[in-house]
Amino acid sequence: WCTYVLDPPGTVTPPRVAYALGRALGPAVVRNRVRRRLRAMLRQESSARGLPPGSYLFGAQPAAGTRSFVELQFDLQQLLARIRA
Repeated sequence: WCTYVLDPPGTVTPPRVAYALGRALGPAVVRNRVRRRLRAMLRQESSARGLPPGSYLFGAQPAAGTRSFVELQFDLQQLLARIRA
């Protein structure tokens, strides 16, 4: 999931990203792995297409801890496509 807050018109700031990964996701090792993967995916996405300016809060459901990098990347790309639309 993602909560997105658009910057006010005329404001030029880079995107701000935060992560909310609770204990329900799993132990710290799993939460940190998911956070590192999300960070890497967003870095790739930002350099490829750019993120719209604004504030992003990313979270994950417990199933994210068992998904592969490719599966998470697909989910993230779909989520960002909905934000851009």
